[in-house]
Amino acid sequence: MSQPKPTSEKSPYYDIAEKYGVEVVFRPFIKVESVSAKEFRQQKVSVLDHTAIVFTSRHAIDHFFHLCTELRVTIPETMKYFCITESIALYIQKYVQYRKRKIFFGNTGKFDDLLPAIVKHKSEKYLVPMSDVHNDDIKNLLDKSKIQHHEVVMYRTVSNDFAADEAFDYDMLVFFSPAGVTSLQKNFPNFEQGNIQIASFGSTTAQAIRDAGLRLDLEAPSVQAPSMTAALDLFLKENNKA
Repeated sequence: MSQPKPTSEKSPYYDIAEKYGVEVVFRPFIKVESVSAKEFRQQKVSVLDHTAIVFTSRHAIDHFFHLCTELRVTIPETMKYFCITESIALYIQKYVQYRKRKIFFGNTGKFDDLLPAIVKHKSEKYLVPMSDVHNDDIKNLLDKSKIQHHEVVMYRTVSNDFAADEAFDYDMLVFFSPAGVTSLQKNFPNFEQGNIQIASFGSTTAQAIRDAGLRLDLEAPSVQAPSMTAALDLFLKENNKA
């Protein structure tokens, strides 16, 4: 599984491992890292010129506060935070004291649902920390609502390289993003698939696998299997019959 190990021992992946007698190894092919202070400064955006921050992920929160610490920027207590979900809003407690009067969040995980709260605070100047790979959906929605804002790249997705002596002996590789496929090609430029099964979650990941000239053996989600665990369950059930 090309993603981090679940935080809970109750993960359905462990149920599948026990049910079919297989070993599930969690080995991320990619990792997220902060841009350097120099790269941030080159964007010519000052954090303290803004009165509100928009967070769309925990990664955004971690790397925002990491960069602020590195740049020795002290965030004023008056700063407001607008988060795409309540769980992301609660995660801010890792860095600042949670006060309902300055933390707002949406309910659906879609930016459209958070936008009304932002519009209610139209006089604020918003900063939106983003990944190096992003689209302009948020920018366009904020522009349309005439909200003062700046998007700034604070983190990036990079290959989580394999060590020279690290074992690579798997019967199936499961990818969740095109970046994971790129990492496979970077780490193993002469990779030959052979009998190794490859699974993907999401249409863009599936396309990346095909574009890499690899054979896609399991694709999710589907009508029968809306999650990767459900897809693996069906796949292993069929293979056990064989």
